[in-house]
Amino acid sequence: MGFVSGVGMINVDILYSGIKNVPNEGEEVYSEKFDIQLGGGIPATMVNLSRLGVPTKFCTFLGNDMFSNYAKEQLDHYNTKYYNMYKGNGIPLTITSIITTKRDRTFISFSDRPEITKSDQESIYQKLKGAKIADMHIGYLEVYRRLKEDGTKLIFDVGWDEEMSLEKYSDYLELADYFTPNQKEALKITNSGNVMEAAEKLKKYFKNVIIKLDKDGCMCLEGECSYIIPPLKDIKITDATGAGDAFLSGFIYGLYHDYSVKDAILFGNITGGTCVQGMGCLTSYVNEEELLKIAEKL
Repeated sequence: MGFVSGVGMINVDILYSGIKNVPNEGEEVYSEKFDIQLGGGIPATMVNLSRLGVPTKFCTFLGNDMFSNYAKEQLDHYNTKYYNMYKGNGIPLTITSIITTKRDRTFISFSDRPEITKSDQESIYQKLKGAKIADMHIGYLEVYRRLKEDGTKLIFDVGWDEEMSLEKYSDYLELADYFTPNQKEALKITNSGNVMEAAEKLKKYFKNVIIKLDKDGCMCLEGECSYIIPPLKDIKITDATGAGDAFLSGFIYGLYHDYSVKDAILFGNITGGTCVQGMGCLTSYVNEEELLKIAEKL
């Protein structure tokens, strides 16, 4: 059946939670809880897919520093297959300190993105060739084009960008089979005033327009027919970090096993809704048996 592929940087999250307020300059506060976890992005989606029994392969960048060694241990722990493309001496990861209060979260991040050569692009393509589905993020456009020519189905997911627009991302949107923005991203990228207007503009690119509605579930527009797949009920939201990546793992699980788009969205709502009930991207999750059992009830 092939495998699911992707390429992207590792994120390592340093999590502080259970504090009343973020300290001012010169002040110190102590948190009630502390943890270090793999963060969001391609690796988080691949880990969650592995938990669902879907074979994965992804390319990433890891050095010999303490954070890279931690990431290697975690990926091995989750039985997630990866290829390390990094040959330098730096810290080729994104490291983020996350402070969670009752009101919101704040972030401080460091990122040292490695330079990607044409030789690297060719090597990445050779590693990922044969994938049934590829998780697309910004970058590696030529790799995605070649995978598409081979018959790989492409799912495009994009993080928030103040300058996002249809023009800026047109190459990715025209190439992808599915696009999975949340409503804030959909409104921004289409310069729209409401979700339905955004969906109508995205119809230019996709047969199935998908927009995640956060706590209200997920909307899909097919031709002139629109419907909403409801979210999990009675969710106690602890932390929304990684919810989009978790949704993507459930959605891709459905497509990988040839379910309908509607069922794939339902799976995504379950995996995304489960994720937000724990602290961090990978704490709260379902395995394949649990996913199918919940979906059957819904």
